[in-house]
Amino acid sequence: MATPAQWLEGARPRTFPNAIAPVIAGTGAAGFSGLENWPRAALALVVSLSLIISVNFANDYSDGVRGTDDDRVGPLRLVGSGLASPAAVKRAAFCCFGLAGVAGVVLSLLAGAWWLILVGAVCVAGAWFYTGGSRPYGYLGFGEIAVFVFFGLVAVLGTQFVQAGMVDGAGWLCACAVGAYSSAVLVANNLRDIPTDRESGKITLAVRLGDARTRVLFAVLVTVPTVLGLVLALVCTPWALLTLLSAPLAVRAALPVVRGGRGRDLIPGIAQTGLAMLVWSLGAAVGLFLGA
Repeated sequence: MATPAQWLEGARPRTFPNAIAPVIAGTGAAGFSGLENWPRAALALVVSLSLIISVNFANDYSDGVRGTDDDRVGPLRLVGSGLASPAAVKRAAFCCFGLAGVAGVVLSLLAGAWWLILVGAVCVAGAWFYTGGSRPYGYLGFGEIAVFVFFGLVAVLGTQFVQAGMVDGAGWLCACAVGAYSSAVLVANNLRDIPTDRESGKITLAVRLGDARTRVLFAVLVTVPTVLGLVLALVCTPWALLTLLSAPLAVRAALPVVRGGRGRDLIPGIAQTGLAMLVWSLGAAVGLFLGA
């Protein structure tokens, strides 16, 4: 039976920046208009964190029962390692889905936008069918697109909307930057797993592109936020140049990838990408608040 510490590791805390950064950036975008709402930002964080944990447990369950995780480098897999039963991990996933749903409904009602409940339902379905169901889209190479949409566009713009009642150019720039970083995290993760994914029949985008082109894609994705930070400074406020504080971290994240690292050698780069995303979002949020 898995210990609490192993359950926490199974929740993959290294992916939490993918949930925290969009809320920070979206709140900064709302603050640029002077319309930030901290209680709603806190609820948005509950939704985002609950979703990232639920999708991690759902992936653990679905990959585990398919045997994809039987021989995998990287974070602990509860089902694949035999530390927890598939049923227990599935229950944990649905409990987190439930928490995200409740917080999301409350947030939608507070914002006076009932249609956000439908958006939330689509997010939950996207989280489950990433590796769940008979034809999971994560096995067809669409994972990076989904991450860009859900943890970039939807998360950032949704956070801005529930606070400010609208989205604007600042929100879109932040959403695209965070989405690029989030996608880069998944690209690096799937680059690491190309050999085992190919063998198990999990045809990720990295498997489709191959090793060399996947590394190029990663380098492009971690460069995009720096460019968007410069655009944000140009069209919104010079204070947005604080996003450039993430550039050294992005370079550190890219080094093991562009230098041909494999397997466990890529794990530090994945962590550095998440940290760069957090720093970019903090820089954007502080800059947008100062420039309001």
